[in-house]
Amino acid sequence: MDVIEQVYEGMHVVAPDGKKVGKVGDLKMGDPEAVTSDGQTDPITGGLVGSVIDDFAKSSRLPRHTAERLLRIGYVKVDRSGLFAGHTFLASDELDRVEGDTLWLKEGLHADH
Repeated sequence: MDVIEQVYEGMHVVAPDGKKVGKVGDLKMGDPEAVTSDGQTDPITGGLVGSVIDDFAKSSRLPRHTAERLLRIGYVKVDRSGLFAGHTFLASDELDRVEGDTLWLKEGLHADH
């Protein structure tokens, strides 16, 4: 089972060194075929799927290529606490493990990621 499949809103998020990063505010499972830079057509609306990427990039304030990748592989939105209050987005491949109600980030990531 992928780590992201064990994540839920409200979980504590910690860096590899155990320092608290914040709490899971939102998450999205990945869908490798959901969005591509080729601009697939949405079968329901007939519009380009690329607009989903653009909307997410705008609302998350992430570069378009980052937003596209996160939508494709899945992400966790972390509501930060302390000095780095606000939020950040972590790709599903940056998640190490879940222990109880705590999500651990992979080695090499820090609380200021």
